[in-house]
Amino acid sequence: MAAGSFEGQYVWSPAADDRALARACMDVTAGRYLSAHDVLKETRDDFEVRAHRSLVLASVAADSDLAERWLAEEPGPEAALLWARVAMLRALRMADAGAGDRRQGALARIARTACDRAAQLLPKDPTPWVAQLALTRLERPLDPAPQGLLTAPPGPWYLFAHILRLDPWHREAHHRFLSFFFPRYGGSSSASWDVAAFLSQRAPATSPLRLLPLVALVEDYNPAAPLADRTWEQPQWTSAALSIHRNWLPEVRDYRFTPVLDLAYLAHALYMAKHEFEAREVLTAMGPYASRMPWSAFGDPAEQLSKARRSCGLPVPHDI
Repeated sequence: MAAGSFEGQYVWSPAADDRALARACMDVTAGRYLSAHDVLKETRDDFEVRAHRSLVLASVAADSDLAERWLAEEPGPEAALLWARVAMLRALRMADAGAGDRRQGALARIARTACDRAAQLLPKDPTPWVAQLALTRLERPLDPAPQGLLTAPPGPWYLFAHILRLDPWHREAHHRFLSFFFPRYGGSSSASWDVAAFLSQRAPATSPLRLLPLVALVEDYNPAAPLADRTWEQPQWTSAALSIHRNWLPEVRDYRFTPVLDLAYLAHALYMAKHEFEAREVLTAMGPYASRMPWSAFGDPAEQLSKARRSCGLPVPHDI
């Protein structure tokens, strides 16, 4: 589904053009959960959309008691999943805020219990296991890496392998797994490069998972490094971005909803590589929808996105 034309302002909502999800988010904000139940139940056989919708809904519900109230009033797989996602987000936010080990540990235990409950209700759904995977950066499991990685970094390989048995190309699972190896979470640049390359090379050419090395590139960006902004012009990164543009971008028209974040990483990489023609196509496919990443790694996200759009000859909001 195309994002549509740009009408003069950016839309930062993570629901993007998933109108049913957007309505459910409004209801969750108002303290109602019936539409959240409907949009989640409808995705029981579409794991990618289920993961996305549950995460967006959880981000809206995390600052209220809606998930707990729903689980108490009408327990079921969807209520359990939202509670698992909310508990996951709360634990991760507490850790990122640098809270004490005691409070952080309590929230992590609650989240793991919530994930276990959701997984028991729908055993074939990988989403609760993906939430468990997100929590691994808090306790740092160190399973041995499989063969094929230069640095052989230990990590939550066993849990990741379980998720892949349920859904071999699960987008969020791959991104959560890669983030475990980021330096800011206790990993290293060499490990994250190695894992990103390993995972992307396994994926089909038409998969958005081919973007993983570009995600690691943004994560490793250091504006103080010499010629940092010229990194994307190196042949290996230019070739990677152009290959994804050629093989994956045509697939987007068949998506149920616009994959804004993946498109943003691709548009950014092409723009930084000075391939404005291809970047323009990607930015056009995004329409008005915008995500903070990867733009916020380089400054104010609205300003950085507008800078890229201007360079590609596209309109920008009047107040930017």
